[in-house]
Amino acid sequence: MSTLSEVTALTQKNAKELNALWRTLFNTDPPQAGRDYLLRRLAYRIQELSHGGVSNAAATILDGLKPGKLMPGRQPKPESVTPAPGARLIREWGGIEHTVTVLDSGFEYNGCKYRSLSSVAKAITGVHWSGPLFFGLRKGGAA
Repeated sequence: MSTLSEVTALTQKNAKELNALWRTLFNTDPPQAGRDYLLRRLAYRIQELSHGGVSNAAATILDGLKPGKLMPGRQPKPESVTPAPGARLIREWGGIEHTVTVLDSGFEYNGCKYRSLSSVAKAITGVHWSGPLFFGLRKGGAA
């Protein structure tokens, strides 16, 4: 029987037959999962046994995509905290205490509304800053 006909025949099998095939192909008891999941995994396994699995190079790339893993040459995005609306952010700069209020959409500083914390930081310092870094919401920022 060809791989295509084996995969096609899966849809005609009942739950008992699918579970038996799972035990044969995986040497384990089938998971408590829905029919669609079993069909997809069994179809993949039949093709894998017939044509080979994922190459080592592809497996390395896929492993790098797992949460918490880094691809070679990539840096993790620093964690930052998003304050709730109504929160006040206070930062001393140039000997002056600057207070920013978090709005539902944006920020208020000195009576003006801003779309981002970075634009507020630029208004305060005169140069581009990462707003979350400037206000200490990201590691490595102001205390």
